[in-house]
Amino acid sequence: MEPPDFVEAFVQPLEGLAMEYVVTGGVAAVVYGDPRFTRDIDIVLRLDAVDAPRFAAAFDSKRFYVPPLDALRREARRAGHFNVIDRETGLRADVYVAGSDPLHHWAFERRRILELAGARMSVAPPEYVILRKLQYHRDSGSERHLRDVAMILRVSGDQLDMSDVAAWVERLGLGAEWARAQAYDPS
Repeated sequence: MEPPDFVEAFVQPLEGLAMEYVVTGGVAAVVYGDPRFTRDIDIVLRLDAVDAPRFAAAFDSKRFYVPPLDALRREARRAGHFNVIDRETGLRADVYVAGSDPLHHWAFERRRILELAGARMSVAPPEYVILRKLQYHRDSGSERHLRDVAMILRVSGDQLDMSDVAAWVERLGLGAEWARAQAYDPS
């Protein structure tokens, strides 16, 4: 079975628009940690309501489900989220509008540009991925997020700015989740 091609389906259209985005979630956890299967890609996007038509037009309406323009504009104004779905493969992009969230803006300042199979992809820094995974664990209780954090620490730990992680952990009130993730044994 071929791995999902999130870059071709969702990232290349964004690159073509020159819209600022970062890939995060499971795909970023794979980049910085342990390869695992995921059926979606999480993208944080700087999207203004006036750019909604341009965004929608980047995805062929026969192949992709994109929410109606009114919904895109509404989500852009409220810094919400929406899905783009590839009808051919069933792959999904969970798109989160950056809005004024300070952690999103911090991630954009520190994003990493990767070349994968000749394509460019903007990825959130591993510290951001860790922090969001800690938040997701707090909200859902899912151990998958702890495992992702533990694997990022194992594989990319020497590349992390631990002072940034510590500062954001305190700012976001994630001390208990951070302690659980550091003690988690992913083996």
